[in-house]
Amino acid sequence: MKKQNIYSPAIPVFARVCLLIALCSSVGSVIAQDTKAKPVVEKKAKVKDTVATKDAKVKPVSEKKTNVKDAVAAKDTTAEAPAVKKISYIKNTFEGNYLIDEQTVMVPIKGTFEFDIQHRFGTVEHGTTDLFGIFASAKMRLGFSYVPVSNLQVGFGATNEKMQVDWNLKYALLKQTKDGSMPISVTYYGDAAMDTRKKDNTTLFVTTSDRFSFFNQLIIARKFSDKLSLEVSPNVSHFNNLQGYQDASGNVLPILKNDNFAVAFSGRYKISDESALIASYAQPLTQNPANNPRPGISFGIEMKTSGHDFEIFVGNYSSLIPQNNYIYNQNDFNKGQFLIGFNISRLWNF
Repeated sequence: MKKQNIYSPAIPVFARVCLLIALCSSVGSVIAQDTKAKPVVEKKAKVKDTVATKDAKVKPVSEKKTNVKDAVAAKDTTAEAPAVKKISYIKNTFEGNYLIDEQTVMVPIKGTFEFDIQHRFGTVEHGTTDLFGIFASAKMRLGFSYVPVSNLQVGFGATNEKMQVDWNLKYALLKQTKDGSMPISVTYYGDAAMDTRKKDNTTLFVTTSDRFSFFNQLIIARKFSDKLSLEVSPNVSHFNNLQGYQDASGNVLPILKNDNFAVAFSGRYKISDESALIASYAQPLTQNPANNPRPGISFGIEMKTSGHDFEIFVGNYSSLIPQNNYIYNQNDFNKGQFLIGFNISRLWNF
């Protein structure tokens, strides 16, 4: 019985020791698990950081796209940058439509209506008998013209010389530019004239077409400075019917050819803002069987206001229809067969 009393207390002690060891082992396992879990969390955190870093690296791609768009926009802007260059033309190569007996290269602006008075006194060769031609038989023409569209002028006129009426047209083909890209101005001028006199022994009319004559001219001009302007004008005059003669065999031969070519040179030199010296020389080129026309020589002065252009001059052309001068002129300047004339032009803008 005493033996049992000695060993019975030992059993509970052993159990306590085992329980303590098991408890310590469990606590150690839990601590170990907690310790191992921390690196996993850190690893996950690192993964997130890596993703964030990758996201951060993606930004340059976005910036690159933005740069590409900017480049495209810059390219488009460059393409639209060049503007259309406005052409600027030389103004007032001449002051008006007329330079003595010649047409100038000028065509008034659209909507311009013009009224012209042209007057030629008799030749001065008779001296004081007719006051140097002032009281001699004179020739006059009244002309009207209008510019319905830009660069085109149409007109009508009537003269007491052979009671002729004329229709004319003027068109600016080229204009001199300020930048020199077009160095000259070129204008076409043409007219058709009709002799309206009654048919009698002094006229040559057989049919209505015999009454008509035509004139075509190409005017080439350049304004060299604010003072000096020059032009050259090749032209051709045509008459449907001209005087002829019969030879010994009874054949009818022409005295003058139906077509006559010529060229005129004209110029203006300004001596003030409102006045200029003007001159012109016309040289026939066609050789006719007889009665070849004489060259036309003239010079004078021009005065300009805002609405008027006035020219007074001396010259040996007495007609007011250009083809009449280029075919019929027989006045010899060297023999004093020249006359005083003037042109007056009045303009209105509508």
